[in-house]
Amino acid sequence: MAFAENMRCLREQNKLSQTELAERVGVTQAAIARIESGRIVPNVVTAVKIARKLDTTVEELVNGQDTNV
Repeated sequence: MAFAENMRCLREQNKLSQTELAERVGVTQAAIARIESGRIVPNVVTAVKIARKLDTTVEELVNGQDTNV
């Protein structure tokens, strides 16, 4: 569940709502909510898009490196 927690923390640090991140990534707000709750894991393409919009890497989302989490 590290990805979900790191994603939420970074989204909040970037002062983005779930809806704003969803629009930037091209998914629904519900999808962002499911990812952040750990109910689903994003596919690789979506994970890369999320990482880019949060100015990080997928590796940092997964491992929590340099995310100030």
